[in-house]
Amino acid sequence: MRIVAISNQKGGVGKTTTALNLAACLTQKGVRVLLVDLDPQANATSGLGLAQEDGGSLYSALVEGTDPRQAIRSTRLPNLSIIRSHQELAGCEIELAQAGNHMARLRDVLAPLRDSGHFDYAILDTPPSLGVLMTGALAAADELLVPIQCEYFGLEGLSKIVNVVQQIRECGANPNLLLEGIVMTMYDSRANLANQVVNDVRNYFAETCYQTLIPRTVRLGEAPSFGKSIIEYEPSGRGAQAYRALAEEFLARRSGAPIQAPGPLPTEVAA
Repeated sequence: MRIVAISNQKGGVGKTTTALNLAACLTQKGVRVLLVDLDPQANATSGLGLAQEDGGSLYSALVEGTDPRQAIRSTRLPNLSIIRSHQELAGCEIELAQAGNHMARLRDVLAPLRDSGHFDYAILDTPPSLGVLMTGALAAADELLVPIQCEYFGLEGLSKIVNVVQQIRECGANPNLLLEGIVMTMYDSRANLANQVVNDVRNYFAETCYQTLIPRTVRLGEAPSFGKSIIEYEPSGRGAQAYRALAEEFLARRSGAPIQAPGPLPTEVAA
């Protein structure tokens, strides 16, 4: 099982949207995915129409040493399982920070899941902060996927997360952490700034930046309020097409297959 952290310390960049919908699209390819909601806000949990449940998060595994496999729940999507979040994870930040091994704790907790052979990928949806849960996720992950918004502040956030990755490597917490990909989200082809940001990121991170662009659409914002992934909510829409393309590119990178640039997205405002 490969562990993929989807992280950005900046909020509102499409992190949870990407974690949820990438996971859903991968399962359509027959990939077995475990979605781990590490954000105390539990947006990935509610985005799949699931309720928070006392004891349903990784809190007890992280703090009390219980078996993390007890927290795994199936979803209505074949091949997709989830470890839900709960607001109790907010308290976990403080308790783990006081422990001597807080950077390695999540990695140790996920080890039985990695060795079980039940999943191909674990996708970690992390909080939008540089707290213990996010840094612990980076210490536990094999690779990092960074969603950034196609705006100027997205570039600032990207530079910070790149520095964090370097610090995680250099301090020995995870010297093999791979910055696997950068995903450009909320893209509007009509905006000059969006196109400039995309070009800048691709110039500096040519081999890291995904070719797939996630468009800004109303439907991507609506889907979580119905507890559905975008491929359930509007399977033929632009958002679903983009995340399917992202999943294909994600898998192509790992298979060594040539990656084809996706076709242009429709430019209409309708989602």
